[in-house]
Amino acid sequence: MIHHISIAAQNPLHVANILAEICHGKVFNFPNPGSYAVFSFDEYGTGIEVFPLGSVCVPGSDTELSKIIQTSNSPDFVATHAAISVPASQQQIEQIGRREGWQVALCDRGAFKVIEFWVENWLMFEFLTAELATGYLQSIKPQIVEQVLGQPIFMAPVESK
Repeated sequence: MIHHISIAAQNPLHVANILAEICHGKVFNFPNPGSYAVFSFDEYGTGIEVFPLGSVCVPGSDTELSKIIQTSNSPDFVATHAAISVPASQQQIEQIGRREGWQVALCDRGAFKVIEFWVENWLMFEFLTAELATGYLQSIKPQIVEQVLGQPIFMAPVESK
């Protein structure tokens, strides 16, 4: 279960407000300067932290916590993305994307569909309405995943009780 994800944005407050609109959540100041946290207050504790573009997490030492530092690097695109179930409808998501001038489209992944929502036209979220989430959850049953991707190449050992 992924409970929260952190992203960076050119305009963190604006992005946090848009994500809160889609997630029917609330935006809070986050301890890192210029950063915000969006919480849906759903049963899973879903949250999205939005940092200024160029923010990176760096590990601490054995006695220090990790920290967030600012760099001058700004990617054009990233592989990192998240599929998130949201209470908004497809129509609402598409309307919000168009209003912001951000690319948004219903995409067929073969076994399931998602709404690609390109935050600031460089970072993708795959939003799942209730209907789309049902299709996604059906598609990730072990027998279906193995049919599409083949046999697992590694299985974590399970401790017996």
